[in-house]
Amino acid sequence: MRLSQTLGKSLWTFLFNSGSCNGCEIEMVAAVTPRYDVERFGLKLVGSPRHADLLLITGPVTRKMAPRLKLVYEQMPDPKIVVCVGVCGISGGTFYDSYNLAGPVDQIIPVDVYVPGCPPRPEAIIHGVVTALAKLEQAEKVS
Repeated sequence: MRLSQTLGKSLWTFLFNSGSCNGCEIEMVAAVTPRYDVERFGLKLVGSPRHADLLLITGPVTRKMAPRLKLVYEQMPDPKIVVCVGVCGISGGTFYDSYNLAGPVDQIIPVDVYVPGCPPRPEAIIHGVVTALAKLEQAEKVS
């Protein structure tokens, strides 16, 4: 049985690039291809955060993107889950201590799951999504 069937819905996902080098985005696109088939877990990419249950973020948050990231997070309906993909989003990576950074993602919005790597492999991203799905399932059981 698929995890999304136990929830009774698909996990709709919104991708957000907060200023990265696009290495993580390439790996996320690879995770959606038929080779890795992340759709088997019920993952569906959406174009609006207003329809999303899951927010996948890559890159360190630049000063220009910080208010936009907060806005995207606030537009998502509850319950929502945030997955930070890549070292840049977790700690700043190679851009650490740059003059233009507002900080890693968790200093701007709360993060539920971290996927380390530079860039992380599609398998690691899928593992992060499955972990996020399990957290969302636990949150729905509690409420």
